[in-house]
Amino acid sequence: MHIVVFVKQVPGTDNVKLDPETGVMIRTGKDVIINPLDENALTEAIKIKNSRNDVKVTAISMGPLSAERALKEAIAMGADAGILVSAREFAGSDTIATGKALAAAVRKAGDDVDLILCGERATDGETGQTAVMVANYLDIPGETYVSAVEVKDNSVVIKRTVERGFELVEIPFPVLVSVNKDINEVGMPTLNGKLKAKKVPISAYDVPGLGLDKSEVGLTGSPTRVVKVFSPKLSRDTIMKKADGTTQPVDEMIKFLISKECI
Repeated sequence: MHIVVFVKQVPGTDNVKLDPETGVMIRTGKDVIINPLDENALTEAIKIKNSRNDVKVTAISMGPLSAERALKEAIAMGADAGILVSAREFAGSDTIATGKALAAAVRKAGDDVDLILCGERATDGETGQTAVMVANYLDIPGETYVSAVEVKDNSVVIKRTVERGFELVEIPFPVLVSVNKDINEVGMPTLNGKLKAKKVPISAYDVPGLGLDKSEVGLTGSPTRVVKVFSPKLSRDTIMKKADGTTQPVDEMIKFLISKECI
């Protein structure tokens, strides 16, 4: 069995920055982490690997060269191989272009991929669209908001979180599954895993290496456009009224609410 896991390197939540000219997220900062929900997906893949025989786990990451650290961490946690999708031409890719590139990377992982796991969304973009884009380009089923996975010989039974509770779905391989945080508790790298990660080479692909054209990725291949980027300005004038035993504070509050047409 072959499982592919997407691990995206994202800025810390308080360090998300956008280029005001292009609207593209700046990902060159040093304070980066693996997307938390992707860690849940990776943990689930390792859990499946440890419960069955002959399971291979390949981690795939798209980003700058520094994203290799995320792949090394994935291997330290139990993955067997890593694939890095990296080139300047990928910069500015929206979910459509990203999905196309990641789908091409899955094909590079091999024809034997049974299950693709990823987080339901990333903390930087928060779109939740990339997973279904990948499934679309691979022409396989894509299931979202998954909180439990049970792998069988030729299929997987998943538990999806829906508005009024849960639903159970059984789907034959291959299939893509995006998970939420309820699926497990994230694991930790081991010492042996870290030693292994130093020795395992990371396969890297640029645009031609994936069999794509430059027009299909990056800003050129992205129909989504950020029209304007700005930081919200919060300005509030606080008026303090203390109780003094009279009705004056209440009367002034009522006058204020009337002036604002609240009452």
